[in-house]
Amino acid sequence: MELILASANEGKIKEIQEILGYQFKLKSLKELGITNDIPETGNTFHQNAFQKAKYVYEQCKCDVLADDSGLEVMALNRKPGVYSARYAGLPKNDEKNIQLLLEQLKGITNRQARFVCVICFIHNGKEYFFEGEIKGAISEHPKGNKGFGYDPVFIPDGYTKTFAELEPSEKNKISHRYKALQKLKSFLNKHLIKLEKRCLFKLNT
Repeated sequence: MELILASANEGKIKEIQEILGYQFKLKSLKELGITNDIPETGNTFHQNAFQKAKYVYEQCKCDVLADDSGLEVMALNRKPGVYSARYAGLPKNDEKNIQLLLEQLKGITNRQARFVCVICFIHNGKEYFFEGEIKGAISEHPKGNKGFGYDPVFIPDGYTKTFAELEPSEKNKISHRYKALQKLKSFLNKHLIKLEKRCLFKLNT
């Protein structure tokens, strides 16, 4: 099954493809020839995920999924939140975002945080939402060189390593994105994959 992923983030595209598995073929915005930035003006992860998915769907009229994810730090009133990717301003820069976050947390002992992921999937003009989250804490310093975004400073509950220190295969079994994508995958397998097989059977008989 082919899906359009409303993202130009190579790290995110690779991670989503690995989690969904190769029964689903992801096509990126680059492959569609969409090079301009997609608007993200929502105040919630749901709004941004829908905005991105709808923008792409209106151009291709095909199955589209969009992910909006972010880090919420409790001591910072859930910031950076929907502004996670551009927390330190534009152009987006992971290192600067992390640097700003750690500066704001200096001297703060409560470092509880959570990663949130909301996926919007549009099929035949109808949208469906799937959510996932993982709780953890922000480390004092960046550690590890795997992953992307805030992975070097996020330690998931029950672990002593940051996301960036974990092997991608291990991270992908527990992450917020994994949890949301598993719900999407279950939905696709239950509804759309079966529908495709029935249509194929009819065409072959």
